[in-house]
Amino acid sequence: MKYVALLGCAVLALAGCADGDDGNGKAAGTSAVPSSAVSRTPGPSAAGTNQPMGAQPSTGEPALPLPRIPACVGSQLIVGVEPMSPGLGHRGVRVHFSVVGASGACTLAGYPGVDTGPGGPLLHAERTVRGYMGGLPADVDTPPTVVLDHDHNAEAVVEGGAVDSDGNQCPTYTGLLVTAPNTTDTHAVSATIDACTLSVHPVTAQ
Repeated sequence: MKYVALLGCAVLALAGCADGDDGNGKAAGTSAVPSSAVSRTPGPSAAGTNQPMGAQPSTGEPALPLPRIPACVGSQLIVGVEPMSPGLGHRGVRVHFSVVGASGACTLAGYPGVDTGPGGPLLHAERTVRGYMGGLPADVDTPPTVVLDHDHNAEAVVEGGAVDSDGNQCPTYTGLLVTAPNTTDTHAVSATIDACTLSVHPVTAQ
């Protein structure tokens, strides 16, 4: 019986060597894989692409153009006049342009047409960049494009000489005929201005 017990122990010992410890503290039948051999290739981002952080994915559609604001037409404009303080031998008024209540935004650029009304001989305003009473800044010669809407208006300065070359008083006009730039509708407005000559400057934002 002692011999049989010893033989059983020997068999168990051999089995342990085959399926258990290999003598070096590692389980038989397995191989250790070093961590450096494991692939660590990053997967796709949450958006499904490998774009840099912060990049916006392209939709492939072209950007929409900004809406173009049309030029004003005479029927959508209101024209008014404001007197200016007299200068040395000069008189002037500001002509205001605004849009009517139902009109959308529109643009004005350039010089209004201005003629004298009652009070003396007909005068046609000469178009000049600037003058004694106003106009564009000294470093600007190109008339701007002004956007008019219900919150923004435009204006142009009209001026004349109050005395002639001999020092005589010029006629006093009580009205002007104003045509907004690039339109054909003429507006008769009440305005008092002494003038032997008349000039008008470009439209600017009010």
